Amino acid sequence: MKLQGESLYPLLEELVEKYEVPSFIPNDPISIPHSYRDKRDIEISGLFAAVFSWGLRTTIIKKSRELMSLMGPSPYDFIVNHKEKDLKKILDFKHRTFQTTDLLYFIRFLKFHYSNHNSLESAFLVNDKFISFEESLNSFRNYFFSLNDFPKRTQKHISHPLSGSTCKRLCMFLRWMVRNPDRGVDFGIWKSMKPSDLKIPLDVHVHRVAIRMGLLVNDKRNWNVVMSLTEKLKEFNPQDPVRYDFALFNLGILKSPL
Repeated sequence: MKLQGESLYPLLEELVEKYEVPSFIPNDPISIPHSYRDKRDIEISGLFAAVFSWGLRTTIIKKSRELMSLMGPSPYDFIVNHKEKDLKKILDFKHRTFQTTDLLYFIRFLKFHYSNHNSLESAFLVNDKFISFEESLNSFRNYFFSLNDFPKRTQKHISHPLSGSTCKRLCMFLRWMVRNPDRGVDFGIWKSMKPSDLKIPLDVHVHRVAIRMGLLVNDKRNWNVVMSLTEKLKEFNPQDPVRYDFALFNLGILKSPL
């Protein structure tokens, strides 16, 4: 069943009201950064939780909590102040294809960045300015792998639009950081971007429901499809198209009928 135009908008709004609520948090990876109050702890824990976000949500949450526990009460403090001996307790951590080598480089990059900046937000800017969402993702990846002797294998964990990737995990992370916190779910701690700049985190669930609703006709998942779906959602809410991430994702994950 495909719904269009005026018939689709009230359904999407109804589903946002149903799913964009604090009770959504415990069963979602966003629960990890919600464990912290310091902005830098939120950023770091959020980045790891987003990067780990493929597969079962229960596993994603479990592994994210495991890593945060290994880092202690403040991931930021661990990142910037750890000694070589402190790294020993994290050497056995793994999550699917995210291995020790990847973790050690993430820590090295984050320590480098926070030695020069007070927020991870600046890592997504170009010469301290926001140019476009796509440019932010491409620039972040270039910056992330700008340190000497970065492991080639780690590149698969930071996607970018130039490769055609949907960049689902980074889109989700930026949604957490940028969208207004007034409904108690996202954080809204970054101000260089506006919610209207964000792109939809496109996974298999969102993609499937978008096709069922007639929002997409393309059966592929790539960056062009992300752009196309986001533009379609802007017809319903130009200021905050990613608002409908909750509706599409939960319909997909719960396999609910329209």
